[in-house]
Amino acid sequence: MTLVTITLNPALDLTTRLETMRLGEVNLVNEANLRAAGKGINVAMVLKDLGHEVGLSGWLGADNAASFEALFAERELTDRFVRVAGNTRINVKIAEQSGRVTDLNLPGLCIQAPDVDQLEAAIDDLAAEADWFVLAGSLPKGVEPAYCARLIRLLKAKGKKVIFDCSGEALKAGLTAAPTLVKPNLEELSQWAGRPIKKVQEQADCARALQAGGIEHVVVSNGAEGLIWFGPNATWQAIPPRMQVVSTVGAGDSLVAGLAHGLSLGWAPEQTLRLATAVSALAVSQVAVGFSDVNVLTPLLEQVRLQRLDDVAPARHDTNPPSMENSGDAQ
Repeated sequence: MTLVTITLNPALDLTTRLETMRLGEVNLVNEANLRAAGKGINVAMVLKDLGHEVGLSGWLGADNAASFEALFAERELTDRFVRVAGNTRINVKIAEQSGRVTDLNLPGLCIQAPDVDQLEAAIDDLAAEADWFVLAGSLPKGVEPAYCARLIRLLKAKGKKVIFDCSGEALKAGLTAAPTLVKPNLEELSQWAGRPIKKVQEQADCARALQAGGIEHVVVSNGAEGLIWFGPNATWQAIPPRMQVVSTVGAGDSLVAGLAHGLSLGWAPEQTLRLATAVSALAVSQVAVGFSDVNVLTPLLEQVRLQRLDDVAPARHDTNPPSMENSGDAQ
């Protein structure tokens, strides 16, 4: 295996669909689906569909692990999750006909010191088999944001490459450890910067500040407007094809999988970005995560528009970009 994903706070996602939710009343659900999920798990499934042997780790509740174990067996993913006492959390998504989605995220596991030791032992074993790691998702109770930085540093000390996709305080903390690639959206980048970030030049200033702190690649998601990849030698923009949006769940994770795929194979940034954009575009057109036939990506690859943004200048000396250690309050 060459790739491992780490999901510190997985979840069982219960997605329900109904016409209109009426607060304080009994609501009849038209459709419901319960599935094992988590950002790193979603990334792993897409990587498997792209032809990789993938390992997974993180913490998993021993009392309701069956759904996860069934998924890992079905998708032939190498399960190195550490089982801990209790139940993995359940996240409830209430989707209405209007498109409004209400999330109810329940509390999950509470991690103890021995659980941390077991996870680091598992990751140490995996590091002997893989060169690329994806650390993605939120943190369970008992785990401070600084732990993201600790994991990144542990992996870097072993010579590993780390793709980092978290938000809020976890993102802010992890950035100080200089992962190989980060993929913030505009809201996350704004939280890190401590001010609204919208324009491409503003994104470029933030990206160059992050690169000055040791982060090689910064990929900024602009939603339907596409992606901008700030690399060490060039800046690329990818604009996705227009898709009929069915669900945005898993789109960002699919993007991360595409980036990990190309980088781990040594592809050029533009080739990697084209694939990642196509995989993400496919994700919004369906409910499921991943695909059964990689050839379904072919027409989407042809529709992705790429352009090099040579006119985007590095951060100017008079802009005072945020530092890696003190970059505003992220939520």
